[in-house]
Amino acid sequence: MMESNPFQELLAQQGIMPMEAMAWTKQNARSILIGIPKEHAKYENRIALSPHAVQLLVANGHEVVVEKSAGERSGFSDADYLLAGASVTEDTAQVWQSPLVIKISPPSEKEIELMKVGNCLISCASYHHLTVEIIDKLIQKKILAIGLEYAEDNGGGFPFVKIMAEIAGQLILPIASEILRKEHQPGILLGNVTGVPPCKMVLLGSGQVVEQAARAAWHAGIQVQVFDKDIYKLQRLKQSLGFPLITQVIDSENLPKALQEAQVIVGALRSDNGITPCIVTEEMVSKLKEGTLIMDVCIDQGGCFETSFTTNLGNPTFTKHGVIHYCVPNIPSQVSQTASLAISNLITSFLLKAGKTGGVEEMLWQGKSFMKGVYSYKGYITHPMIGKLFHKAVKDIQLLLLSKS
Repeated sequence: MMESNPFQELLAQQGIMPMEAMAWTKQNARSILIGIPKEHAKYENRIALSPHAVQLLVANGHEVVVEKSAGERSGFSDADYLLAGASVTEDTAQVWQSPLVIKISPPSEKEIELMKVGNCLISCASYHHLTVEIIDKLIQKKILAIGLEYAEDNGGGFPFVKIMAEIAGQLILPIASEILRKEHQPGILLGNVTGVPPCKMVLLGSGQVVEQAARAAWHAGIQVQVFDKDIYKLQRLKQSLGFPLITQVIDSENLPKALQEAQVIVGALRSDNGITPCIVTEEMVSKLKEGTLIMDVCIDQGGCFETSFTTNLGNPTFTKHGVIHYCVPNIPSQVSQTASLAISNLITSFLLKAGKTGGVEEMLWQGKSFMKGVYSYKGYITHPMIGKLFHKAVKDIQLLLLSKS
C-alpha cells in the first residue's frame, strides 16, 4: 500500500476519506500498479482513466498513482481521484516508474528515460507524434508499448479509432458552422432555410466520421454526397443510415464537379498502412470556390488533401488558394470529458482482464486481438506499420512471447 500524501491528509482533516477500505479488499498477487501522468502536449486535454474507472480498478485490487492536476483539463480534480482510491503525487518520476503507464499522446524521449527497463506503456502511437529517436528509446528500454490505434477487438475492428471517430463525426457540423459563420464573408448558415437553396457537403470516406456527419447533415437539411473507393462500404453506409444518400466511387469523374459545388468538404479516409492516400490534389483545391471549407479529419495519417498540413486547437485553420483548411488531428480533445470517459471505458475493460490473467503480458496471450496493438516489445519493433514508417526490422510478437515462455 502506498504511503499517505498531503492530499489524502487534507481530505482526512476535512472528514472526507479516500476509499482505501474498498481499495484493498480484493488485493491479490496479480494486482497492477498503474501510473497516469499529466499530458504535457499543449492541446491534448484528454486523460486515459476517469475517476470512476480508477475506483473500479482499485476495487479489483490494483493501485493507481495520478500526477497532480492530470485530470483538470477533462474536468476531473485531484480530489476526485483521491476519493476513488488513487494516490496523487507531484513526483513525475514516481508516476513514470510504475510498471504500467497509461496516457493519451505518445511519450517523449525524456519521459521514456524515466521508465524502468521492461515496463509497459499504453498510449496513442500516431506517426506525426512519434520520431525515430522515441522509437529507439523504447527499444533501448525494452518497453512493452501498446498503440491504442492499433489495438483490435474480437471482431477485427479498431475500438479506439472507432469511438474517437464517432465523437469527431458529431463535431463536424458544429465546427464547420462556427468557422463559416466567423471566417466566411458574408457568413453562411449550414442548414435548410425556407426559400434558400440548401448548402452542399461532400464527404470522402464511409467510416464512423462520415456516418455521424452525414446523419447530422441530413437532419439539418444539407445536401450530402459521399465518395469512397469501396462500393461495398458505401452500400453498408446507406444501409446503416436508412435514408436516401447520394454515393459515388472516388474514381468517378463526378468528384471534381462535386467538390467545386460544395461549401464544406470533409476528408475522412482511413488507411490500413498508416498513410492516407492523397485524393484531392492542389490543382483540384485551386479550382474550388473561394471560402470553401476543407476539414481533413485524417490529417493524423497524412491527410487526403495535398494542401493540408497539421494545425492545432489554438490555431485550427489556414487559407490557401482562397480555401479554408481545418486540419486538427485531435478533434475529440475539444470535448475532453466525453472523450476521456469513452477512452477510459475501453482501457478499463482491458486492464480488468489483465488483472485476472496475471498481468499485461499474460493478457496478450488471452486477447490475441489486443496483441495486435503491441508495437514495441523486449527491444524489438513488433508492428509492421511502425517498422515500415521508421525503417526498423520487425519481429513477430507471438514468436517473442513464445520464446519467453
